[in-house]
Amino acid sequence: ITSFSKESVVSYFSEKDNQIMKVLPLLVGLVVSASAFQVTPPAAIRTNYHTSSSTVIAAEESSDDSSVSTTGSINMDAAPAAAAAATMTARTEPLVPGKEPELMDERIFKLNKVIIDTVYDIICFFYPVKGTERDFARFYVLETVARVPYFAYLSVMHLRETFGERSDNQSERMRTHYAEADNELHHLLIMESLGGNSSVIDRTLAQTMAFGYYWYVIVIYSLSKPAAYHLSELIEDHAFNTYDGYLTEYADKLKSQPAPPIAQKYYVEDNPFLFDLFCTVKDKDEQGVYSARRPTLESLYDVFVNVRDDEREHWKTLCNLVQFDDMQGIENSKVQSTKPKPVEA
Repeated sequence: ITSFSKESVVSYFSEKDNQIMKVLPLLVGLVVSASAFQVTPPAAIRTNYHTSSSTVIAAEESSDDSSVSTTGSINMDAAPAAAAAATMTARTEPLVPGKEPELMDERIFKLNKVIIDTVYDIICFFYPVKGTERDFARFYVLETVARVPYFAYLSVMHLRETFGERSDNQSERMRTHYAEADNELHHLLIMESLGGNSSVIDRTLAQTMAFGYYWYVIVIYSLSKPAAYHLSELIEDHAFNTYDGYLTEYADKLKSQPAPPIAQKYYVEDNPFLFDLFCTVKDKDEQGVYSARRPTLESLYDVFVNVRDDEREHWKTLCNLVQFDDMQGIENSKVQSTKPKPVEA
């Protein structure tokens, strides 16, 4: 590969693009056929898009130096609230009280783990973390692939909706998946602003992996939503651990560098509606109302702290979807990784 010029590599993949476009109609036809078998019959269509559980709207005003709630088991640096008021929707009681989490079929569990671990190991081999500028290329590749499942879910859900499928939680789930895709997009933009996509080889590898993974998730989600969600659960867990280790190893270096403007815009300046929307499994305050994350960015270290914690938010949502078929199936402190179910002899 190193003997190729940049122009020859780009020319090569331009020719491949023409071949791919010839195959796309066939792939789309396969997806339509697979999805059509699971469409709800017209007689079973439900008219209510919205969740039936009760909600409460809470406005928080913060002018003091109160600490931001942490996510998962990792403590986040205390910081003052970045917004004067935040409004969110939260359930007042568990949706599935007393329900045991579903276990993943052991065969599917092992297959998913082999696939994700193999891809992750390949990325680790080609992009070892060494505290150099090349680390951002690794994160660029990870974020390019990690955001794919969310718009794959949306593609299948939109297609089924077109064929008449309706459910009580469908619109809520679609909005959340869009917010998750938007969050991962901004992770990608941050890595690009740090130079992670400066090499055509890195871009080609990341985009090729993302293209193939998109269609794989399309097929899996069409056949089994829990299996598809479990794939992403494993990815987000890897992402969290990667960023957590990076923060621990290179904290001083990151704290000496400024936060990119795109990160400042997304985490601090933009309307927090979409940001709040993907944070589905939150801590509660003393009044029993779900708390809000309001990041502040003083350095590149703070940016990576928030990227890491975003990945944990995605992981918690995915765990609930796999185990309870609900984004808020269980409260924050009780979320655990999905467990395999042994195959009966």
